[in-house]
Amino acid sequence: MLPRFQHILVPVDFTEKNLAALDVAFEMAVANHARVTLLHVVETMDVETDAELEQFYATLQSRADSELERMAQRFVAAKIAVDRKIRFGKRLHEIVGDSADRKADLIVMSSHKPDLQNPTQTWATLSYQVSVLCPCPVLLVK
Repeated sequence: MLPRFQHILVPVDFTEKNLAALDVAFEMAVANHARVTLLHVVETMDVETDAELEQFYATLQSRADSELERMAQRFVAAKIAVDRKIRFGKRLHEIVGDSADRKADLIVMSSHKPDLQNPTQTWATLSYQVSVLCPCPVLLVK
């Protein structure tokens, strides 16, 4: 089998729901000898930045650095090339932009189980929007 996916992008927000997506991304990276990018987006506010807000973002970046380092250890231990990236902005724009900038072959991200009684809520979710707007395949892990 020829490897199809060479670069897997995994957007993470450090919640429990990310664990299943990380497991799938790990297995696919091993099977395809792919490199992985763990991406965290710090959502920015649409206000003028001041020193206090800059300090707030710096705190979030420091926390994200630590969390990404922890998540990357599994990949490093398995000798899988792994990058860690933090972007600032709106999550949808940054995930789509990063996937294009890095020429990701696949995005693996967590999603929720759809509410079949109210399916229109599913269409407004970040994971659904990423799946529609990204140029590469997107695997939603529920």
